[in-house]
Amino acid sequence: MLSVVIPLFNEEDNIVPLCEEITTVLAGRPYEIVLVDDKSTDRTLKQIPSKPEIRVIAFSKNTGQSGAMYAGIHAALGDVLILMDGDRQNDPSDIPKLLAELDKGFDLVCGYRASRKDTLVKKLTSLVANTVRSRFTRDGVRDTGCTLKVLRRQCREALLPFNGMHRFIPALIKGMGYRITEMPVNHRPRVAGVSKYGFGNRALRATLDMFAVRWLLSRQIQIRVDSSHQEPS
Repeated sequence: MLSVVIPLFNEEDNIVPLCEEITTVLAGRPYEIVLVDDKSTDRTLKQIPSKPEIRVIAFSKNTGQSGAMYAGIHAALGDVLILMDGDRQNDPSDIPKLLAELDKGFDLVCGYRASRKDTLVKKLTSLVANTVRSRFTRDGVRDTGCTLKVLRRQCREALLPFNGMHRFIPALIKGMGYRITEMPVNHRPRVAGVSKYGFGNRALRATLDMFAVRWLLSRQIQIRVDSSHQEPS
């Protein structure tokens, strides 16, 4: 089964059409949509469609994108997890080609926005943050700010609940010895709502987090059991 994990904060005008798009793309596959509402102050929760395949986790306190993402990932029931933003800038039609990369033996497939539909300031700050982060953590990913990713369920063992975790998903998963790759995906302009993140969130905080993640990766333990020496059941 596939689990689509989407953190939400004040996306009342986006959630219904986004769920409809996902339903169309994944028709014929077993799937669930896990929506994590990070204490929205608008009508996001009331707008969520009531359908058997949609599960809702509603926070009692605003925790941030990383907290919502982590909660959704660990609540997911699927063998494969699909991570998306709730602002509809990620295109659900890209999901099948990302899933196809898993069939090639990869454990995590990261989308990168080849043609971003954002302001020049947002593009530049993201470019600086991504360049510094990738070189420092050696994750080999050019655009970790693109939320659209697919990963095998077992990869979530590499993730830790801390503010900023969502920026370092590739680094943490690669650090555990899993195979990762990236591919270009569509990026759409925001048509409703407003961006929740500014320069301080994207660059300055990410730089501070980067040093902590680099230290963590240097201390990370990879445990791999040799099945040939297991006792027979």
